[in-house]
Amino acid sequence: MSGLVNALVIVAVVATVIARQFRAHPIDTDRRWWLLPVVLAVVALREPGILDVHHRAESAVLLAVEILIGLATGVGWGWTTRIWTAPDGIVWTKSTKASVAVWVLGIALRGGVFALGSTLGLHQDSSALMLGLAGTLLVRGGILAWRAQPLGTVSSPAPAYGDDKRSAWKERV
Repeated sequence: MSGLVNALVIVAVVATVIARQFRAHPIDTDRRWWLLPVVLAVVALREPGILDVHHRAESAVLLAVEILIGLATGVGWGWTTRIWTAPDGIVWTKSTKASVAVWVLGIALRGGVFALGSTLGLHQDSSALMLGLAGTLLVRGGILAWRAQPLGTVSSPAPAYGDDKRSAWKERV
């Protein structure tokens, strides 16, 4: 993919994730919370420009720093997210103001890494940012799934038609 497509994917994922996380929503530890981060990581690693061909060692160090910042952001975001159980037993989650601070700090640190790379004359591809975002989402999802386990899960199916006191077989549509 081109850098523009990568940038659009990153913006779309971040916008979707942030918009969703700052609204209360049920969490399901049984679902595949790891799938989106894995897809992002695969897309990022398929790109040939993830390392600068003229400065491999320096760009590898910056990539490692980017990934570490992503992992640290995921840890901070996972631990600053509020988790609670509703009276009906469903576990809910919502990011807090501290989560916003974690995101702002993570973005500032990533901006610093980009500025350092530019100062050193390194070519920086958007796939490094995508890989860091994948790390953020993977760690955050893992922490939330781990934190939600003792509270219960939404793994039991929602009541279906006919689960109430009436007999479903007698009713016609």
